[in-house]
Amino acid sequence: MFKFSEITPEVQKLSEICIKNNIIDPALYSKFDVKRGLRDSNGKGVLTGLTEISEVTSVTHKNGERISIPGKLFYRGYNIEDLVRGFIRDENYGFEEITYLLLTGNLPNEQEFIDFNRLLGDYRTLPNTFVRDIIMKAPSRNIMNALSREVLTLYGYDAKAEDTSPANVLRQCLQLIALFPILAVYSYQAFNYFHNKQSLYIHSPEKNLSTAENILHMLRPDCNYTKLEAKLLDMALVLHAEHGGGNNSTFTTHVVTSSGTDTYSAIAAALCSLKGPKHGGANIKVVKMFNYIKSEVQDCNDKDKIREVLTKILDKEAFDGSGLIYGMGHAIYTISDPRARVFKRFVKSLSEEKGRTAEYKLYTNVEEIAAELIMARRKTDKKISANVDFYSGFVYSMLDLPTKLYTPLFAIARVSGWSAHRIEELVNPSKIIRPAYQNVHEHREYIRMVDR
Repeated sequence: MFKFSEITPEVQKLSEICIKNNIIDPALYSKFDVKRGLRDSNGKGVLTGLTEISEVTSVTHKNGERISIPGKLFYRGYNIEDLVRGFIRDENYGFEEITYLLLTGNLPNEQEFIDFNRLLGDYRTLPNTFVRDIIMKAPSRNIMNALSREVLTLYGYDAKAEDTSPANVLRQCLQLIALFPILAVYSYQAFNYFHNKQSLYIHSPEKNLSTAENILHMLRPDCNYTKLEAKLLDMALVLHAEHGGGNNSTFTTHVVTSSGTDTYSAIAAALCSLKGPKHGGANIKVVKMFNYIKSEVQDCNDKDKIREVLTKILDKEAFDGSGLIYGMGHAIYTISDPRARVFKRFVKSLSEEKGRTAEYKLYTNVEEIAAELIMARRKTDKKISANVDFYSGFVYSMLDLPTKLYTPLFAIARVSGWSAHRIEELVNPSKIIRPAYQNVHEHREYIRMVDR
């Protein structure tokens, strides 16, 4: 009997045939003017929809010429940097305020903010026996897969699972936003217990704590955390909550929602998209790359050695052989990623609290040198900058968060944005999203099996 995950010689042979018969001549993409990845030859996304939820900008136009500018990110018309300054000044946790803004289109007043936090607190309750029967009985090595399964399973507990009216969808989304931290942390604890043979901790969430505080409260054996730790995690959630309608997982939400399916299916599909290393898994690559760099560079201020190691990485002679310096560059931002700018201002404070200022210096040196090297390789003066993944992994490591939770943390944040986009798609109904694909295979006559 075959093992479940075994690739047999028969399957290997079939795979070779599949590969051979699925390769498309690259020249055909140019011939038919295919916008691969729904982008034009300059990397600009093809316009496929309209949104009021967020805006990502990196260029301005003057006299018909595109001019690169420092990147900007707007949530419902508000500059993300203004929003961050606002909730820091008011000493609030920002994720709940941002979630309210993304969903409703308005910033909450004081009473609305209190009521919204109370509502999320009330929703931080899983169905009876869900932890025992669903989370604990089938622990997954990948928490994103566990999240997807758990979200789909919640469908069975919802008497109005198929109701796509705005009020019901909002209720479902609010429950998922409240439950994602619990699902992610409990799934990690189950994995850590069954696969790593570590002690099992299942701490109940606290209704009066913020999302960031609850994550640290549920994750740590002693439930303890500092205010700075919670504030930095909250900042990470805010900066990852939304990033325009065209990113892969949010576009997936629009595509799946346009089919008329239920909320659980739409959010599970978005989770499957975010899991990919080209999307939500990028910060893990950054951390692994820096672990390699630290093994090669003894002095964080030795710029010559850093330059030597980064050159080898670019030459595909070191690290994973990809030739990529992870965390550098972005599909939209060139001069700077606003999320990375905001993060960097606070990362230094946490590095001082954690006694990791030397490592912070390594990050800043790598950021500077990598940009120089990449620009020189491309023979361009077009600026290369660090993206949000460059520093987020460092923040998570300083918070002692397991790498298994890095991408799920992205999901905990981004479910707010997915929810807003799902509601927007439902309120502004259109045809089912169906882009065109051109067939390039010649037509053939059927041949009977005995004659093949």
